[in-house]
Amino acid sequence: AEQRKEVYKDIEADAFWLLNLIENLLSVTRIENGTIQLNLQPELMEDVIEESISHLSRRAKEHRILYDRPEDILMVRMDVKLMVQVIVNLVDNAVKYTPPGSAVRIRLYRRKDNVRVEVADNGDGIPDNQKAKIFNLFYTMGKSTSDGRRGMGLGLALCKSIVDAHGGKIWVEDNHPRGAVFIIELSAEETVK
Repeated sequence: AEQRKEVYKDIEADAFWLLNLIENLLSVTRIENGTIQLNLQPELMEDVIEESISHLSRRAKEHRILYDRPEDILMVRMDVKLMVQVIVNLVDNAVKYTPPGSAVRIRLYRRKDNVRVEVADNGDGIPDNQKAKIFNLFYTMGKSTSDGRRGMGLGLALCKSIVDAHGGKIWVEDNHPRGAVFIIELSAEETVK
């Protein structure tokens, strides 16, 4: 009975992984060929991050998700569902490439006329010669994820497609002393102090 229970859990986990893979591939395809309809509304970026964190609580239970909240109210014109997917993918990626017990830090702040979201981890980081390639569709760095499955190289490509569709930018930098920081920059819709 116990062995059957474990097999059922493995089947369920694999089914969710495949479903996520298919959804990501369909989303990338729809964005790239222009058939996705963005539902753009002024939204509080803080609400988007908090919703993203709530989706991650189950997957990131062996990690600490730290969130640096802004003092200002930061609004962005966005499709909430898609932007939540971006934050979830970035944090999920950080969790996969860092050991259990690690912290993943999300930082939200204003920079001039833009709103920035940073997702930082303390993993092995990304070599300089791969930083430009990691947002390409189907590109992987050849690392295994924490559960032994290789990524398909869709998550970061999807993030870039969504951010580009919002007129924003996404890139990666080194986190000091170690790790990577993924940065999203979007135009601020309105800021109230």
